[in-house]
Amino acid sequence: MTQLQTRREAERVMIIGMASAQRHHSQRIVNKILQLSRPSEHARFQSNLTEIKTLFSEFETNHLHIEQGTVPGYPIMVQNSDSVKIRFQFLKPYYFGFRESVQRVIQEAEQVNSPEEFTSKVDLTALLANETPFLENMDAVVQQYTRETLANVDTTRLIEFTIYLFTLLALVFAGWYILRPAINKFEAVIVQLVEAETRTATTNRKLLSLNRALKETRQQLFDATRQQYQQQMDEQKLRTSYLVAGQEEERKRLSRELHDGIGQMLTAIKLQVESFERSLNGKEKEIKSFVVLKDLIAQTIQETRNVSNNLMPTVLSDFGLIPAVKMLADSHDKNSKTDITFHTNLSNVRLDKSVEIGVYRIAQEAVSNALRHAEPTQITIDLFEKDNYLHLIVNDDGKGFRIHRSRKEDTKRPSQGIHNMHERAALINGKFKISSAPDKGTKVQVSIPFKLVQQEYEYTKVNAG
Repeated sequence: MTQLQTRREAERVMIIGMASAQRHHSQRIVNKILQLSRPSEHARFQSNLTEIKTLFSEFETNHLHIEQGTVPGYPIMVQNSDSVKIRFQFLKPYYFGFRESVQRVIQEAEQVNSPEEFTSKVDLTALLANETPFLENMDAVVQQYTRETLANVDTTRLIEFTIYLFTLLALVFAGWYILRPAINKFEAVIVQLVEAETRTATTNRKLLSLNRALKETRQQLFDATRQQYQQQMDEQKLRTSYLVAGQEEERKRLSRELHDGIGQMLTAIKLQVESFERSLNGKEKEIKSFVVLKDLIAQTIQETRNVSNNLMPTVLSDFGLIPAVKMLADSHDKNSKTDITFHTNLSNVRLDKSVEIGVYRIAQEAVSNALRHAEPTQITIDLFEKDNYLHLIVNDDGKGFRIHRSRKEDTKRPSQGIHNMHERAALINGKFKISSAPDKGTKVQVSIPFKLVQQEYEYTKVNAG
């Protein structure tokens, strides 16, 4: 209520400010007109005339708004009292006379050809005669506004005092008849809460003791479960290791039998065919057939050697990992469109047997997968030691593929080749990582803790292609 009343009085003060400004406007207009008629101001005749027009336009606009109780640019509407309206009635003749005089002066100033002609023609008698009564009556309007505003302020103060007094009485009533019984009840509730808190604290101590015992039991159960799980994982890893070792031994046996058995027999067949070919003198047709047969036997011998070497390359067990990987890079078909390059910074070292076999099989699987599926033009094999880790990186620029990473897609069984590489890396405590994207090639990376064995061999850094 007081805020509404205060806002109304603030709007009335804005009207009073505009009414006070009207007196200032009228005085400035008269002063500028007097400057317009002075010979010393002839040089500024046009600028003074423009300023008079601007001031007069504001003077007319403000007077109309004041009389209606509005302020330009603000949503304000003040209802003028009868006393203010009467004083505006007294003011009107002098306002219209003053306005007509100013309009006449502006019209004469616009029609003259020179400032000297305006000075000789202008008559300021009517203007000056209306100025003083206008100022006096406008003063009466401002004073009436001020008296009404002060009276409204007193009324607002009385309203505020009444509201404050009523509020005080209401608070006293509420304190005596509402708050006092509530406080008494609140005190009783506090006492009950204190008693309940004491009982709760006792119960909490008991619960904390039980909770500690439960945590100890849970930790013991967790340790036992983790130990059992670790034992199962170690047993599984050991079984897998034995299985892989058995596979390697079987590969070695098959490789030896292919090389020493079937390979030797095929070589003997080839020698017999060559001997029989030499005995065919002049029989051109039979010679051509024997040439084809001899080539076929040679291809079979070479394929048998490749199979034997893939099963278990003797260079791996005889000379170590680095010569074996170099031979893997050199043994691909030179007529193919794929170039295989091998780089290493290792020299004069032999690794643990299981590490050498595992790293070689991973490199062999990665190269084989790239040649079979990716159609690359370049395969790079990097084998190096860094930060106490042995790193194997096989890069190809082939077709690549999309690696699924969402939980739903991760449930799909990976390809057997990737699965084999991952398992072999785990058996030698290595970290396996594969990254690929369509048309971006594939990168296989394995990192194993770097452990050397006592046996060493002479080998220099190679760059095979």
